[in-house]
Amino acid sequence: MIPESLATVGYLFAAILFIQALAGLSNQETARRGNIYGIVGMVIAIAVTIGIVADLAWAWAIGPVVAGATIGVLWASTVPMTSMPQMVAILNSFVGLGAVFVSYSSFLDPPAGLTGVEQTIHDIEVYVDVTVGALTFTGSVIAYGKLGGMIRSQPVLVPGRHLLNLVVLGVVVGAGVPFVGEMSAANLMWLSLNAGLAGLLGLHMVMAIGGADMPVVVSLLNSYSGWAAAAAGFLLSNDLLIITGALVGSSGAILSYIMCRGMNRSLTNVILGGWGTQAGGGSSEGGEDQGDATSVETDEVVQALRGAERVVIVPGYGMAVAGAQHAVSRLTDKLRDAGVEVRFAIHPVAGRMPGHMNVLLAEADVPYDIVDELEVANRSLGETDVALVVGANDIVNPDAVDDPSTPIYGMPQIEVWNAKRVVIVKRSLSPGYAGVPNPLFYRDNTWMYFGDATDRVEDLLAAID
Repeated sequence: MIPESLATVGYLFAAILFIQALAGLSNQETARRGNIYGIVGMVIAIAVTIGIVADLAWAWAIGPVVAGATIGVLWASTVPMTSMPQMVAILNSFVGLGAVFVSYSSFLDPPAGLTGVEQTIHDIEVYVDVTVGALTFTGSVIAYGKLGGMIRSQPVLVPGRHLLNLVVLGVVVGAGVPFVGEMSAANLMWLSLNAGLAGLLGLHMVMAIGGADMPVVVSLLNSYSGWAAAAAGFLLSNDLLIITGALVGSSGAILSYIMCRGMNRSLTNVILGGWGTQAGGGSSEGGEDQGDATSVETDEVVQALRGAERVVIVPGYGMAVAGAQHAVSRLTDKLRDAGVEVRFAIHPVAGRMPGHMNVLLAEADVPYDIVDELEVANRSLGETDVALVVGANDIVNPDAVDDPSTPIYGMPQIEVWNAKRVVIVKRSLSPGYAGVPNPLFYRDNTWMYFGDATDRVEDLLAAID
């Protein structure tokens, strides 16, 4: 058993590393170093936590730690990038479930000597932690199912759903009154009622959110998991868990706000659900007749790229599905070697989770300094010769700017239509994840380069040779 003073120093050092990890993750160039800081900080935190356990109880902790670490390493190293969003969602659910278990443990075996105000505070901590943890658990499981295609992505809109949510929330709060009162045999019933209703609330709220909003939901649930961890820290009197939970909770909340701003919508609007009731309807072949799309073959695209001075590449979820990021990276190198200026334009909600496209491009060793955010990219698209859209759809839809009747009106777009030539690599003319037809496909300066993203880009590489 290590001394308390040494444990405090260890926790402080781990907390500093976690802060440095977040700072590193804020920039692509330092993201790898940020991950290393986080890993080292977590190793220190686990070692200190095991070290402060008295007697031989630490031996019981070694097995679960090793088992969990082994499963995590094997899972993370084998999961494809297209499945990373649902992996993040299910990991959030584990944090929520862990918070529920910790709360029940603290309720069934409370710290000795609690009386009066201290007992009341402890009861409130237990109750709140179960509420947030259960909501996070079920909400994350539903998000996992929607992202993985196991649950349909369309919003499930129950009649009177907002009233139902308010009633459930009211019962959760009401059940907390007798629970926080004097200890009684009924307290376990009130706590279990809270866990069940909070879980139902999380399930219902995420089911009512459309697939197009899943990137925000993943970020928001990540925030919830952080606050659940912070509440567990208060229960365990663990300063490091409080700090870590607060860091995750606040950063997740900020990221959710940034994602909502990227869609020009409020966080409340996303949470209440129901937007884009056609979400996930990508199987249809578009809406009303908007004219004929111009389909081209490899030779025409190669000629356009060879004659261009500036090319902007816009990646989307289709690139992730096809695993085309490495082929796109090689195409970028070849064009730059030929003297073409190549930039990437990244939309904040492209893909199925925050930063999805940034992770893919980093994996393919695309230089960080040629990757632009939406606002920067839009300023120069008017001077771009070719905008190459690889698997993106809802983030390059001019109706979001021009047509107030479309469900995505007001959502900021990468305005590729301002380029002299737009080349869209896509399998078909089907709508994107939001289920909204895209008139960009039928514009005079747009070429549709149909096919699998990897195959099409590989064809370009072979033809440019």
